[in-house]
Amino acid sequence: MREFIGGVGLLGRGFAQWRRRPALMALGLVPAAIVGLLFLGGLVALSASLPTLTEAMTPFADGWPGVWATVFRVAVGTALLGAALVLVAVSFTALTLLVGDPFYERIWRGVEKDAGTPQFDAAYGFWRSVADALSLIVRGVGIALAAALMGLIPVVGGVASTLFAVLFTGWLIADELSSRALTARGLDRRARKELLRRARGRVLGFGVATQLCFLVPLGAVATMPAAVAGATLLARSLLEPVPPAPQAQA
Repeated sequence: MREFIGGVGLLGRGFAQWRRRPALMALGLVPAAIVGLLFLGGLVALSASLPTLTEAMTPFADGWPGVWATVFRVAVGTALLGAALVLVAVSFTALTLLVGDPFYERIWRGVEKDAGTPQFDAAYGFWRSVADALSLIVRGVGIALAAALMGLIPVVGGVASTLFAVLFTGWLIADELSSRALTARGLDRRARKELLRRARGRVLGFGVATQLCFLVPLGAVATMPAAVAGATLLARSLLEPVPPAPQAQA
């Protein structure tokens, strides 16, 4: 639990960068706002068409008793909306980082400079950014589908689907946001995954906190610069040597 709270705190330290570098952090709002408006329009359109969409997807329920058809279609609509939110959160992160890469590179390198710049061994690169964005979206689609199916489970489906979506989406977001600072140190995908696994609680704390901020109206736009800064601090913390466990007294 301490590691999880520490991960949440890293996002808080990312927000604290607004005091240190307000002009630089403000630049990160521009691409987030552009992509955020596009996704907001999509969510509004989906919400408006959701009743019609659920009826079109469940024609077999037309002959059911009215109350059961309504309950089932509400469950389907809720599952669809939840899956859409998962996909939006993941896709927003991927596309915003891709569109705003020059802005966010200045942010995470600024954080690195303040914390003590290491000797970077590799450049992240545009095509690597494209590949990581596509990978993130594909994995996000998988999580969205799984969350939608879980949402159809009677009674516990809604809670189970929400927990599953928040945890797994948070992990993906933390992975993607920290990839730039880790890749710049010469770490490939396999090495990055190993680092993340060693500190699951911290990574989940950061990712879940970021994901929940994204769900607040306009929260994704406001959070994105802080998330990039916090992920840089997360990456640095993952590379810190693990202190030896205290030895038992004889």
